[in-house]
Amino acid sequence: MATVTFSAAGETLYAYLAGEIDHDAAQSLRMQLDDALVSRSPRTLIIDLGGVGFMDSSGIAVVLRAHRRMAALGGSLIVTGVPAQARKVFDAAGVPRLVTMQ
Repeated sequence: MATVTFSAAGETLYAYLAGEIDHDAAQSLRMQLDDALVSRSPRTLIIDLGGVGFMDSSGIAVVLRAHRRMAALGGSLIVTGVPAQARKVFDAAGVPRLVTMQ
């Protein structure tokens, strides 16, 4: 089970993800992120993965969808707080070549 909480500062929306991101959790996270992007139209989305204990390839889909949505809005995505296990998943898939990861 994964959760997302949001906060905003100016034109930046922060999404704090926590828990385990698997196939079931990813669908809910995608919908919540989509809703937040539509309702708030941020220029920058920062996804903080610091609270994520486990992530499989479904987490990649969440991040790449957010990346596409932000590009469509003319904005940018930054992913921060990436735990070591999640970093391995992202690196194996080549995600850091597409998305800014800090």
